[in-house]
Amino acid sequence: MNVNEVPQDPLHYKERDQLKKKMYAVDNNGKYTGVSSVGWEAENAATKQAWDEVEQSLAETEAKVKAGEMSPLAYFMEKNLMDLPLLAKYAGKWQWQVKKHLKPEGFAKLSPDMLQRYAQIFNISVDTLTSFGK
Repeated sequence: MNVNEVPQDPLHYKERDQLKKKMYAVDNNGKYTGVSSVGWEAENAATKQAWDEVEQSLAETEAKVKAGEMSPLAYFMEKNLMDLPLLAKYAGKWQWQVKKHLKPEGFAKLSPDMLQRYAQIFNISVDTLTSFGK
């Protein structure tokens, strides 16, 4: 593809409108060069669909937290696009321990130090973590 053929179809989807990526195309001298692109229609449709699914799942998790079925930890884990193994690694805990913390009963027993560790992982305050869903 030539430099002037690099797609420039903006996404128009929330704050993601400003994302750009580098694509490589052939310039006038026949050499590959980096060209900034805001995307192309097919890629944007797939990206929007993926983010819609993430947001739907996040809303379902939020409802479960508010219903007392899950702890706020589950919401922030999902919001930060983490899974159990990754959160366990960041927290320095075994997966089974973090799995207990995802339940309201286990979360209620967390020490202030552990709450602080989780809050730091998610870049939020302990108060935000503990008051979410109430």
